[in-house]
Amino acid sequence: MLINHNEILETVNMLRQEKLDIRTVTLSLNLRDCQDSRPAKLQHNIYSKITNTAKNLIAVVDELESKYGVPIINKRIAVSPISAIAEGCKGKDLRSIAITLDEAADKVGVDFLGGYSALVQKGFTSGDVSLIDSIPDALSVTERVCSSVNVASTKAGINMDAVKKMGGVIKETAEMTRDQDGVGCAKLVVFCNAPEDNPFMAGAYHGIGEAEAAVNIGISGPGVIRSAIENSPGLDFTSLSEIIKKTSFKITRVGELIGREAAKRLGVTMGIIDLSLAPTPTAGDSVALILEKMGLEYCGCHGTTAALALLNEAVKKGGLFATSSTGGLSGSFIPVSEDLGMVKAIKAGALSIDKLEAMTSVCSVGLDMIAVPGDTTAETISAIIADEMSIGMINDKTTATRLIPVPGKKVGEVANFGGLLGGAPIIKLSDHSSKDFIDRGGRIPAPIRSLTN
Repeated sequence: MLINHNEILETVNMLRQEKLDIRTVTLSLNLRDCQDSRPAKLQHNIYSKITNTAKNLIAVVDELESKYGVPIINKRIAVSPISAIAEGCKGKDLRSIAITLDEAADKVGVDFLGGYSALVQKGFTSGDVSLIDSIPDALSVTERVCSSVNVASTKAGINMDAVKKMGGVIKETAEMTRDQDGVGCAKLVVFCNAPEDNPFMAGAYHGIGEAEAAVNIGISGPGVIRSAIENSPGLDFTSLSEIIKKTSFKITRVGELIGREAAKRLGVTMGIIDLSLAPTPTAGDSVALILEKMGLEYCGCHGTTAALALLNEAVKKGGLFATSSTGGLSGSFIPVSEDLGMVKAIKAGALSIDKLEAMTSVCSVGLDMIAVPGDTTAETISAIIADEMSIGMINDKTTATRLIPVPGKKVGEVANFGGLLGGAPIIKLSDHSSKDFIDRGGRIPAPIRSLTN
């Protein structure tokens, strides 16, 4: 095949000028063979499995970054849901297990470790209850451990008892990390239809149907997409979609290369390429800015949902042609605190919680990294979760919430979480109560579309 010098120069420009990067290389590990009824033995098994399997992860990723000149921002690990792994452990000292996970992550040098998780879309086991109750403590005493709870699915419906419980867990987690603006909640995701191969935190875990170990890649590149739109003025939406698809194809090919090389060198299965556009607090690295380049004055004004729908679908279509290993969440993220354009739109009064909820019907995740008043009740948080879960359940897609009730802060004040987590103004919520609704409990049944057998 002839080398196209223009394409080479274009890729170099993506790396140097437009902030193209691999957002994460995530090593996904099965811990089922670590199970033991003795707490000390279970913790030993978990620590040994992680540190032995992942001992070369950082070195391999650094070698690939140097070889190909592609920045790889995060190195992460995802493990089997700890609620299941610790189910048969006497005493269920989950705080100690969380600390063990944190120590293992520190030993191998990764940024985050996901999988302090439970899947309760249709009900709880005793292990699930123990894990969920331990989340505030676990996230307050660890630095790298991330947690997720799947409370709904299209097949099972919405476990409203779990939704109610998670409202209280989020409030308690925020209070236990009060000195950091409730940052513990930034490591906690509540899901509907959680994917088993997601490389992104805080929701990554190693699914029961996954291989023994796999490498999952999360690509990024909102700056590249923004630049492509900026350099193509006056196009109609059909032509604009084609530009985004072609650009997404090129971005995904970079992720495919890194993923296959990493899996080969680590001696594990190549998992998936997640096509998501993931913003950062860096200027220009913004999904909101992409939408504004389509002609919106601010992200959040009328037309935003349509613009996001076009972007999300074009990114997916372009990526599908570039790899046969698509998975994870794949699309466009809208984490408010991690996107300077979103923050700007909230400050301008253009972006509200209601508009963000509407946008989640067409983006790849949900209400993500949203700072809310510290005095928000647990029932209101649960009601927001329930609304978001219903969007995922009815539309057979993944939705999630990462809500942060910032202790002591009110609407208009700013929360600061640091690093890639960024910071955000406290957003206004409804003043009216949902308590009686949440107190009903039980399960919202699955929709008719769940009957697909």
